Amino acid sequence: MVVTMLDEVAWLLNMRGNDVPHSPVAYAYVVVELETATLFVDDSKVSHEVSAHLNEAGVSIKPYSSLVSEIKRLAAEGAKLWLDSARVSVAIKNAFDDACAQYYEDLEIARSRKRGSKEQTTMDKEELDGPAALHRPSPVGIAKAIKNEAELEGMRQAHLRDAAALSEFWAWLECEIVDGKKKISEVEVADHLEKFRAKQSGFLDTSFETISGSGPNGAIVHYRAEPATCGHVDDKLLFLLDSGAQFVDGTTDITRTVHFGAPSSRQKECFTRVLQGHIGVDTAVFPENTPGFVLDAFARASLWKIGLDYRHGTGHGVGAALNVHEGPQSVSARFGNMTGLQQGMIISNEPGYYEDRAFGIRIENLLIVREEDTANRFGGVTFLGFERLTFVPIQAKMLDLELMSDQEIKWLNDYHTEVWNKVCPDFSYFRKVHAKNCILHIVY
Repeated sequence: MVVTMLDEVAWLLNMRGNDVPHSPVAYAYVVVELETATLFVDDSKVSHEVSAHLNEAGVSIKPYSSLVSEIKRLAAEGAKLWLDSARVSVAIKNAFDDACAQYYEDLEIARSRKRGSKEQTTMDKEELDGPAALHRPSPVGIAKAIKNEAELEGMRQAHLRDAAALSEFWAWLECEIVDGKKKISEVEVADHLEKFRAKQSGFLDTSFETISGSGPNGAIVHYRAEPATCGHVDDKLLFLLDSGAQFVDGTTDITRTVHFGAPSSRQKECFTRVLQGHIGVDTAVFPENTPGFVLDAFARASLWKIGLDYRHGTGHGVGAALNVHEGPQSVSARFGNMTGLQQGMIISNEPGYYEDRAFGIRIENLLIVREEDTANRFGGVTFLGFERLTFVPIQAKMLDLELMSDQEIKWLNDYHTEVWNKVCPDFSYFRKVHAKNCILHIVY
């Protein structure tokens, strides 16, 4: 089997690299055989300790550029090669196809010489056992998506450190804008956030380019602030911040939307309905192997009630100290992805609403799929729900409490209590007071 996806290579060999910004992966391939495996990588990037460890595990290292010649060798030896058609490059596919064609051409020549002019009536054993491509999805993807307990614990710890950085960052930003009456550029906000994260142990990099969008820029789903053209964050405009971090033990992705002044009634209604959708997914209970698209309606239902919606997926898979976007699972209105949710998977929960040239709203946490202890198990089926990974305050002054049920208000209070208990004890006294007074605003 040829493994070509960089995060699959990293996960399969439990190694990380730094060849790609925001993702701890290296440019590499792996060829897996029945008893051994070969890593194709620039060996100057592999330390002696890593090389020795891989060798002990039966993994040899060859130059990155020698993969094609290895593919040809396998074909010449009659190998059956597992290729993921959706991910393998044309160069690899063509190299194997050409080598297979050469194998059978040579076999035909040898057969003709052996049998003279006699007509071939039966297929030789060599042809039956000859090389062939097996085009199937890589089995590594689903295995990688279902995290083991060590990966899950690493993600939990990384998210707690990230939450501490973010909570202190939001306290700082509100102090600058509300108390200091400052206007800070979207780029400066993103830069300051990275500095807060960098103070946390195990921080490596951001997990993607931070989306820092004030006012109408927040309505651009994948907005990227540039120094020459970016907007400013102040107490007049709604502000959306979507960001993430790579730590040695986990990957984070979180979005919060805040207002440092007085939000309009329209903004509060839209924010409240987005939060209701977020709560709908967070509290969902469903049969094991339910495809993600089934949960998508939970996130949109409150918006649909007043004729609103959003044009992006509700959730994506997230790697454990790997790519911030990974599959095969997702939560989306698209019916094409039938991958069922299973225990140990991680997904994002990020409904939103975007009003063109006005504002954008998104609330995002990461969730672990876990077993739910239900009173019944109809048909012997296991039911699943979610464990929360993200613990960062949600700005309660953005809410229209008249739209919320008692259960939804209780969810928010319980969430903020959990944030306080898990994250805030490590704050300085000033940060504790500021976080509680300016950010938490627990609803009663």
